[in-house]
Amino acid sequence: MTTVIVGNCGISASPATLQVAPPDPMNLLGKQEDFKYPTFAEYAKAVEAAQPAVNVAALIGHTTLRNNVMDELLREATEDELQSMRSTLSQAMAEGALGLSSGLAYASAKQATASEVMRLAEVLADFGGIYTTHMRTEFEAILNAMEEAFETGKHARVPVVISHLKCAGAGNWGRTVEVLDLLEKTAEHQDVSCDCYPYSASSSTLDLKQVTDDFDIFITWSESKPEFAGQLLADIAKQMEMPLMDAAKALQPAGAVYHCMDEQDVERVLKHRLTMVGSDGLPNDPHPHPRLWGTFPKVLKHYCRDRELFPLEEAVYKMTGMSAQRYNLSDRGIIKEGAFADLVLFNKHNVRDTATFETPISVADGIECVLVNGNISYQNKLVAKERFGKFIYRNGINLS
Repeated sequence: MTTVIVGNCGISASPATLQVAPPDPMNLLGKQEDFKYPTFAEYAKAVEAAQPAVNVAALIGHTTLRNNVMDELLREATEDELQSMRSTLSQAMAEGALGLSSGLAYASAKQATASEVMRLAEVLADFGGIYTTHMRTEFEAILNAMEEAFETGKHARVPVVISHLKCAGAGNWGRTVEVLDLLEKTAEHQDVSCDCYPYSASSSTLDLKQVTDDFDIFITWSESKPEFAGQLLADIAKQMEMPLMDAAKALQPAGAVYHCMDEQDVERVLKHRLTMVGSDGLPNDPHPHPRLWGTFPKVLKHYCRDRELFPLEEAVYKMTGMSAQRYNLSDRGIIKEGAFADLVLFNKHNVRDTATFETPISVADGIECVLVNGNISYQNKLVAKERFGKFIYRNGINLS
């Protein structure tokens, strides 16, 4: 990987300053003291000053905007609050942000109306921005959630990316056929696409709405009961001698991996022509989902080489050129004279992921060399001491 896009699912480190601990799921990004960038420009300058190992581009989170101006997130925004959010978003876009992301499935944004999101998305059109969304639901009402996302993009006249498209929940398995049919039909008259990670398990904070005994739920961290991290919720409930839901409540705030998808659905979404590959990784998680370390080599090894879902060229395109074009990263994701030399050299015969759910932090095999902006940043499984990443502003804007 040579570039990371941050600020997904409605949560971003900027523009934000917190007076109290970050609400769920903003706590996935860090603690209160980590939200110290009141403007996007300040955040971008801080990234540049840190000299990242990879390139960084950023979205603005809807939940972050709400948290800046609302005293209570479990309600609709007022007109004054909405106008304040629009102003902040407009400034961030002028300073080079990629667009707006939402996480409408989370309690902190659930009460936001479709109109609230549409009026924020209106700001993006003048800047050539993009709207990405962790939809209102990925369970039974997923088609309605997709329609809402598409209507938001249509209203605002901006492209829409559905983040990590999936059919979650055992009762929903197999429905990617109709989900992808809706995506395809909408694409005939609207600029829409999606991304997907190559696993049949998701990861986020521990959400009580997703607690079930239909599939395994692995607890990755818990602030209230850290001694139970690294175990299945069902096993924890037995040890605590209480029902599953009560155990989940006792663990909060916490993180979890949900084995909530069907493998055939994952394959169906991955190979669709409108799907990019994205890791959706959570680097702050002490026991992260293996997607953080294994996403891209797993696509190359398992889904391309073993399963033959798509040819190698298409697999690479889904991780590089397609993503760069989608997010307006000028001269990235393509090999040509004059473009930035962000290159990954791998052996197509032995590239493979080694990260597992049990041991998720594990370097992939077969990645020979990585160049970031023309400099060798990784070779022979060793990361270079020097760091060569840059902050990427939308369409090459650079205010520094």
